[in-house]
Amino acid sequence: MTSRKWVRLFLTTLLLGGVITLLVSFVVKSEAYTKVLQPFDFFELIGVLLFFSGLGFIFSIISQMGFFAYLTVHQFGRGMFRGFWPSMQIFLIVFTLFDLVYFRYQAAEESAGIWPYLMTALALLVIAAIVSYIKMKETNKHAFVPALFFMVVVTTIEWVPALRSDGQDYVWMMILPLLACNTYQLLLLHRLTEKKA
Repeated sequence: MTSRKWVRLFLTTLLLGGVITLLVSFVVKSEAYTKVLQPFDFFELIGVLLFFSGLGFIFSIISQMGFFAYLTVHQFGRGMFRGFWPSMQIFLIVFTLFDLVYFRYQAAEESAGIWPYLMTALALLVIAAIVSYIKMKETNKHAFVPALFFMVVVTTIEWVPALRSDGQDYVWMMILPLLACNTYQLLLLHRLTEKKA
């Protein structure tokens, strides 16, 4: 990949993360906008918009760091485990989904049910499977498992800071930009490198 293509990937992913987070903030953090609109305060509104856009840029950079870490780990895994690497990835996907449900449920209040955690993990798996299927169709049949590994395992690792926070606001504010940025990078990679990978 040339430096020009890398800069394009970096900037477009950065912009995507900022825009998605800003849009999600209108729903998740609507009270922040209500405070500046009643009574209307232009400079405070600009500050809130810049804050959520900046937060989105940070989420985007986390996504990009995870993507390049994944590319390194994937090459390392293929070299070290050879034919066992796809099986190892499937094991790590299952383990990550189990942890996403089990540890979050254990940390929750006693009155909390397990269903929200199961549905979150299932939704992540479904989205990851759809993206991986598209990646496989656009490249080759061997791309499905690595793409699924990236979309489930790496996205969950990137999501950990929000999962450890007290409120649910940042859980949703972070996962949507991460999914968008990770999907974008994964589906753009083979177009930028101009090879079936």
